[in-house]
Amino acid sequence: MNIPFFYAADLNNGEHLYSLDEVSVRHCLQVLRKKEGDMIMLTNGRGKLFRCMIEKAEKKNCLVSIQEIEEVPAKPVQSGIGIAFTKNISRIEWFLEKATEIGITDIYPLITQRTERIKFNFTRLQNIIVAAVLQSEQAWLPQLHEQISFEKLIEEKGYDLKFIAHCENEEKHFFADETDTNKNTLILIGPEGDFTPEEISLSKEYQFIPVSLGTNRLRTETAGLAACVMMNEIKRLKA
Repeated sequence: MNIPFFYAADLNNGEHLYSLDEVSVRHCLQVLRKKEGDMIMLTNGRGKLFRCMIEKAEKKNCLVSIQEIEEVPAKPVQSGIGIAFTKNISRIEWFLEKATEIGITDIYPLITQRTERIKFNFTRLQNIIVAAVLQSEQAWLPQLHEQISFEKLIEEKGYDLKFIAHCENEEKHFFADETDTNKNTLILIGPEGDFTPEEISLSKEYQFIPVSLGTNRLRTETAGLAACVMMNEIKRLKA
């Protein structure tokens, strides 16, 4: 039987006992019906896994003792995606959940000339990411960055390979063929109206490579998910 995962952002190596937060207590004791003596797993989202035993199980209090600590190394390369948020935020919430489960490391809410949505609830989106990390039993949270303009993100210097996926009729490489297992990779996904020709042209000045995600025209969140799969799974297969 799998041990359930819970999030403990403030947990570190120096603690022996730890009290779960209110949300985790409710899920652990009322939903999963865990009791004293049962084992659970905690992660701080920064590479630490804590195998714990429930010492006290009360209605609003769950105290655990840390039995083992495992340190999971961070991924050797970054997989970053800049994606224009859609007007229907539920579609982006779906994307964030799936991208997290796949194993993306960095997500940039991208503001382009045609971006429809500018405001969103950052805390809600972060909670969706946390839930997806726990569901997929990972030790590292992807970083959800603050909103960033297209012009600012194309200046990002932390990536070895940079791509822009767009629908304009020009010669493009297939993104899956361009991934590299040893290089930090960033791909940009445009809004529902696509990037403007001016944005595409500007990105090339910053060494962004135009790519295709396939022959079908994809919704923004579908294109984002396809890109995440290609960056992570195809890299894994090539390794």
